Amino acid sequence: MPSTVKINDLSQILAPIALDFKALDEVIRQRLASKVALIDQISTYIIKAGGKRVRPALLMLVAKALANGQDTPHTLEMAAVVEFIHTATLLHDDVVDESTLRRGRETANAAFGNAASVLVGDFLYSRAFQMMVGPDDLRVMQILSDATNTIAEGEVLQLLNMNDPEVDEESYLQVIRYKTAKLFEASTELGAILANASDAHRQQAAAFGRHIGTAFQLMDDLLDYTANAAQMGKNAGDDLREGKPTLPLIYLLENGSKEEQLLVRAAIEQNQDLPDDVFAQILAAVQSSGALDYTQAAAKREADLALACIQDFPDNTATSALHALCEYSLARQT
Repeated sequence: MPSTVKINDLSQILAPIALDFKALDEVIRQRLASKVALIDQISTYIIKAGGKRVRPALLMLVAKALANGQDTPHTLEMAAVVEFIHTATLLHDDVVDESTLRRGRETANAAFGNAASVLVGDFLYSRAFQMMVGPDDLRVMQILSDATNTIAEGEVLQLLNMNDPEVDEESYLQVIRYKTAKLFEASTELGAILANASDAHRQQAAAFGRHIGTAFQLMDDLLDYTANAAQMGKNAGDDLREGKPTLPLIYLLENGSKEEQLLVRAAIEQNQDLPDDVFAQILAAVQSSGALDYTQAAAKREADLALACIQDFPDNTATSALHALCEYSLARQT
């Protein structure tokens, strides 16, 4: 079913759940409340930082698509759970990566310190687990607990890959499937469960989330070398400076000139600040080598696979939005 919305306008794509999104904001605000002042302070800081909330949006859209537009119980609460788990991973990631900028403002660890960020991340995880018992459905708890465990494994895999120029494409894609795509997959599968969908639609929804989540991450890899800080809300080239061998670098290591390969290998292995002139040389090599086209093509394959997963979903505005999100995943600039 072709999309009728502008693929670069996320608010238009998400129009079928605009009212649900407003209600979700209130659920998040209420559920983040704590008697501990620092938790309230950091939680408010996180909420004001914004974010696309793609994962909860996918959960709500899949539920609405498979329920033919009808409201489904527990959807807002489970969408909030997904957002809390995602936000907890970001808080911990920023500490591990020593990041200072996210969504165009100081990271929580930069503003409040590493200890506070880690502990509030723990609070978000535990609050999510308090909430996930709401539907009284063991499938919900299994999906979310498995996803949380897999994400943690992905974090450790990424840590093992840091500063390792021998990481190949398949190893890197495994990190994406664990660390990023798994929560997308959990979100869409939960949407199908909340809509009381068939087992076939549940499996299709899960696969849809896995593929579109991979597409989003691959495009993040690409945008790290093409977008500026104002667009991305973080510092351009952060992945390289942190010694992360993402797909553009893996491609360059396999297909670049001998000089480029040596330069990239040394940059990935370094454990100190990357000089601006070295970063500029690598950036130029990435942009001229075909690495970005290769990464874009990989993302498109995943988006196409995602589209194929929902071909027999009911024909409604929520399904149209899911189609549009596949296009958006490739066309976005942030």
